[in-house]
Amino acid sequence: MEGSLFYWILWSFWVYITFVMDKSNQHRTAVAACILVVIILSNTHFMVEGFEYYASGLFLLILSYIILSKKKLGSLLYALICSFILTISYVTFNLFVIYDPIWVIFEKEWMMGICFSCLAIFLQTSLKERILIFVSGTMQGEILYAYYLRKFEISYPIGTVAYLDVSALTILLLVSWSILENAGPFFQNHFHFFEKGKQKSS
Repeated sequence: MEGSLFYWILWSFWVYITFVMDKSNQHRTAVAACILVVIILSNTHFMVEGFEYYASGLFLLILSYIILSKKKLGSLLYALICSFILTISYVTFNLFVIYDPIWVIFEKEWMMGICFSCLAIFLQTSLKERILIFVSGTMQGEILYAYYLRKFEISYPIGTVAYLDVSALTILLLVSWSILENAGPFFQNHFHFFEKGKQKSS
């Protein structure tokens, strides 16, 4: 069912951030509030210039632009290039689904989530930057894809719950990968501790 991934993942994030995350984290309240706004706006939509927009997608896009605008010029240019790469990749993926759907070997949402999370990981090093270029890039891709389909008189709503499913899944994969990356130094220190203990005992 469309939207199930989105609601389950975002509500899980919200519960963790609200009740489990360290309360001294300065970003905790802002992230929890943003998640609630995205959930609340997920079914709100309106028409602009003949295109149907869903409010959650636009909220995420505007928020990503606000965060990007605070970057220094060099970092901003690189982030915009990364975002553009994801935009083109998103449109290309969706066009392949239309013209040659046979290559979609398992669920489209999972294929997109894996592909875009891998791409974001290759392009950026921090979780925040990865989520930022993913959100801005794919929402730009949604708009560009809708404009392309309009040439064939096909109506495509922008930022629907289907898009939010892919976004939530991709963010979950990015968070999971970030946890694995940060777990590496922990295990390395842990094993070094045991190695030192063995050396002392010998």
